[in-house]
Amino acid sequence: MPFISKIQRQTDYNRFPPSTPIVIDNGASYFRIGWAGETEPRVIFRNIVQRPRHKSTGETVTIVGDHDPALLKYFDCTRSGPRSAFDSNVVFQFEIMEYILDFAFDRLGANGSRIDHPILITECVCNPVYSCSKMAELLFETYGVRSVAFGVDAVFSYEYNQLHGICEKDGLAICPGFTTTHVIPFVDGEPVYKGCCRTNIGGYHITDYLKQLLSLKYPHHMARFTWEKVEDLKMEHCYIAPDYALEAQLFQKGGKEAEDKTRCWQLPWVPLPTEEPPSEEEIARKAAIRERQGQRLREMAEAKRSSRINELENQLHGLEFLLQQLGQVQEEDIPSFLSETGSASKQEKELTLTKVTQSLRKAKGEPKPEQAENEEKADSCTSDKYPLINVPDNMLTPDQLKEKKRQIFLKTTTEGRQRAKQKRVEEELERERKTQQDEERRLENPQLYLKQMHTKYKELYEKIELRKRLKTNGGHTNGSNSGGVGRGERLNAAQRERMRLLTTAAFDRGKGEDTFGAKDEDWQLYKLMGKDNDDDDDGADEDEAELARVSSRLQEIDSTFVPKLEPTASQPTITEVPHVRPLTKEDFQIVLGVERFRCPEILFHPNLVGIDQVGLDEMTGVSIRRLPSKDKALENRLTSSVFMTGGCSLFPGINERLEAGIRMLRPCGSPIKVARALDPVLDAWRGASLYAANSRFHQQTFSRADYYEKGEDWLRRYQVRYTL
Repeated sequence: MPFISKIQRQTDYNRFPPSTPIVIDNGASYFRIGWAGETEPRVIFRNIVQRPRHKSTGETVTIVGDHDPALLKYFDCTRSGPRSAFDSNVVFQFEIMEYILDFAFDRLGANGSRIDHPILITECVCNPVYSCSKMAELLFETYGVRSVAFGVDAVFSYEYNQLHGICEKDGLAICPGFTTTHVIPFVDGEPVYKGCCRTNIGGYHITDYLKQLLSLKYPHHMARFTWEKVEDLKMEHCYIAPDYALEAQLFQKGGKEAEDKTRCWQLPWVPLPTEEPPSEEEIARKAAIRERQGQRLREMAEAKRSSRINELENQLHGLEFLLQQLGQVQEEDIPSFLSETGSASKQEKELTLTKVTQSLRKAKGEPKPEQAENEEKADSCTSDKYPLINVPDNMLTPDQLKEKKRQIFLKTTTEGRQRAKQKRVEEELERERKTQQDEERRLENPQLYLKQMHTKYKELYEKIELRKRLKTNGGHTNGSNSGGVGRGERLNAAQRERMRLLTTAAFDRGKGEDTFGAKDEDWQLYKLMGKDNDDDDDGADEDEAELARVSSRLQEIDSTFVPKLEPTASQPTITEVPHVRPLTKEDFQIVLGVERFRCPEILFHPNLVGIDQVGLDEMTGVSIRRLPSKDKALENRLTSSVFMTGGCSLFPGINERLEAGIRMLRPCGSPIKVARALDPVLDAWRGASLYAANSRFHQQTFSRADYYEKGEDWLRRYQVRYTL
């Protein structure tokens, strides 16, 4: 189970006399503080410090222990990560240590800065004298404590469990901690520090390894793998495999047993809403809405058309009245009359009248006048505009001949423009007729009309694509649209004919003198090469125009229609976008399989994470070999009482695995027994509390006067006696 912090401020600090010691278990992971003689520490929190800035004021604050998630609303914790006072298992950042002690004494209930109590504080095995000296200086100078004693946490846990019959006086204490693992031999209840052994592997490395494996396995959920959550997953699901190789083969083969050992962590997931097909009432309602919208558009178009007709009629009446008045005016008064009305000439007014009359007929939808009338008018206009066209050349002077040529050129140009204009008008009327017919068909049966339009669009698109493909490949196919197309297959018919002519001409000339162009028939080659043999270009243009019309029409009547894009020279061919599978419940599941035993395995094989050191089982052999005495009976007593303490000893299966590993190192028949502490996490503090409650505890402490009198060198010889 995950460890739980207790940071509620105590209110009974003044009830304890100054002679009552304060017990501190200063672990690299958790900090525990309480009173001597009690069975539980009063305050527990993570041994870390954060210094974030306030988002609005920019003020820096100090947060000790686990930060409240509610603080993230007010403080920027992203730029200030958690900092520890430890390097491996040794305190070296005493500025951070001061923040932690301030918070701990405040939570214990101390009101002032002076702590008038003896203090027993734990440390690691063979702690450097420098660290021990700085810690004593901090406690004496900053807090004014009465006296201080230092002890090893694993030794206190061993002594506490020895009283409860878990271990013997002679034995081995194995303490896999947060960042390091220690093995301490005990002889007659006292630790033998010369036989100690340490490796730089612990619970921190297991959590970090598990975090890396999960992040690589599920990169889309990396934000979920916070340090606290991965720590909880480690404590709840990880175990020590009896045989790592066999366990890995079991998961590799799969099967029922491997499936039973797999754990699943379900992340929060909300299923996507399912879209139900619309009901008949909904379809009818939408059709009625579209019909009303169409009726409103038709009414607006009719009103606009009526307004346009009225405007053109008023303009036509005005022009007719003006021309009627112009006919009654004398010839010499015409220029003055035209200047008053703002016109340049009578012909301009007549041309404007003709244009307005045509616009009015078009707006009313009236048929065009007969072709004979147009021709008569055209002939009369032509005879008026171009009087020299029908006159023979022998009857004209040289200047009149030049003028006749100019009039012929103007007449030809004007007639061409009129024919082009007439063609555009006819095409426009034809489009309007088709649009009107399409609209009538759509109103008769909208669903059938929409289906027919989609079918027509598909047929036209496939026809145009097939024509382009044949034009590109020259009418040849290789069974696929890409790959393996030769040079001849990429050329169309006209291009192949040009290549044939060039090749023939080159071979006909031979290797002699180049006489090409000496004969007139040689120049016919250019005409043949320039001839375009693509007879279906006109049909392609018509199909593309019809495809554009159908696409535009579909976009108007079908909001879900998306036209297909045609690739161009600058735009590569757009492949079909793969269908994106909707996310399901399984996409938000974190499956823990081999990670459950692979991560704790680094306690026995640190080389899995790049640490070239021995594992727990080999550390016991190293520790026994370091003992000054080579008594076989003592070695048997040590292996018959192997004691496990520390947070990592909570992994299931660690006792059996350690016992099997030690048995491989010891002679056959050696007694081996591995036992775990009653509470591997809190027994160190409970043993220290029981030790500080002894009446002879003050003999093991040293005061501020002793520290400054004897100096730092005296701490090299300072050693607590655990058997009082």
